[in-house]
Amino acid sequence: MMGGGGKPFGDSVFAGHAAAGAAAISSSTVAVYPLDTVKTLLQLSAAGSNQKMGLNQVVDRLMAVSGPAGLYSGIGWSILGKLPGLGARFGAYELLTAFYKDGKEDNYVSYSEAMLAGIVAGAVESVLSTPFELLKLRNQVGSVKLMKAADPANITKETFPLLSKLLPGYVPDIRVWNSTVNLLSNLSPKHPDIMGALKQHPWMLTGSGKPPLPSDVQGPSRVIALEGWGALWRGLRPGITRDCVFGGMFFSTWQFIHTAILTWRAVNMNPQPRKLEEAGPVSPFASSLAAGFSGIVAAAASHTFDTAKSRSECTVIPKYIAMERRFLKWKAPGMWIERKTGISPADRNVLFRGIGLRMARSGIASCLLVGSYYFVVDQFM
Repeated sequence: MMGGGGKPFGDSVFAGHAAAGAAAISSSTVAVYPLDTVKTLLQLSAAGSNQKMGLNQVVDRLMAVSGPAGLYSGIGWSILGKLPGLGARFGAYELLTAFYKDGKEDNYVSYSEAMLAGIVAGAVESVLSTPFELLKLRNQVGSVKLMKAADPANITKETFPLLSKLLPGYVPDIRVWNSTVNLLSNLSPKHPDIMGALKQHPWMLTGSGKPPLPSDVQGPSRVIALEGWGALWRGLRPGITRDCVFGGMFFSTWQFIHTAILTWRAVNMNPQPRKLEEAGPVSPFASSLAAGFSGIVAAAASHTFDTAKSRSECTVIPKYIAMERRFLKWKAPGMWIERKTGISPADRNVLFRGIGLRMARSGIASCLLVGSYYFVVDQFM
């Protein structure tokens, strides 16, 4: 529908800003997504002190397995998660800052108020986007895993019915299963059908007792079937911590730069304005650069929690093991701050992996997000 000025969304301010925000989020995500993929793979490649892969090795592995298309593995889940996540972040921030401004004469938000509003906004964003981030990460991991030949799925369902439910997509190694039967054949069998009984213990059939790799558990149906609905919010604690730190640093830095620009402009005006708002609005270009710099600072401050979140989401924990941990009141290892924020003690030496890539991705994405948003609003509203 055309508005009075001949522009789309002219009669609906909310629809226009929503469309502008969706377009800005999509364009910025597509532009920087390869950096996010390489950053994630770099974080997850550090399995041990002797197994760390460098940036070139990660890129070479990705190109060899999936080619350039692998750089965009899971981008659909990323966009689906960022649409409600970033919308909630900026929406919550605007609501809180409007509350802070209420009753003030100068319509001004202090740095501390901007930080507190950003912390709350980051927490809201994390809750909404975590399920999509887990599915995105599983797809990114799958882009560097060679596909192995597997038997038809119907054979697994017919031969190992329980296995197809507990380990969806897993094809058992018959040699391991036969070896297990031979080891137990020396014992006096009290069960009339020991081979049939072994089929009811699929974890023994894997040969290692370990659950499938995260690259084998990608789709929502497989994640829910194997790990339960709660798995979609795995990594929520480091995710909330990360987004709270990011939101607080981002908005407080952005507010500082915004105030500095208006103050510098007011000093050079004659006569000088009584309020900063009278110095005029900040240009879209300057606001985009300020958002980009704020994104770099916020990414650097919150990166350790981003690594912890990525590595947590890369861990497959079947729902039966998770239930057992709850019954046994299993206590996570590490110091109290690591337990509260969801950081594994085993990851202490790799928490800063990929920080440069994340700073670049966040800075470029924030700059493009704000710039494209202003451009769409100016052109179509």
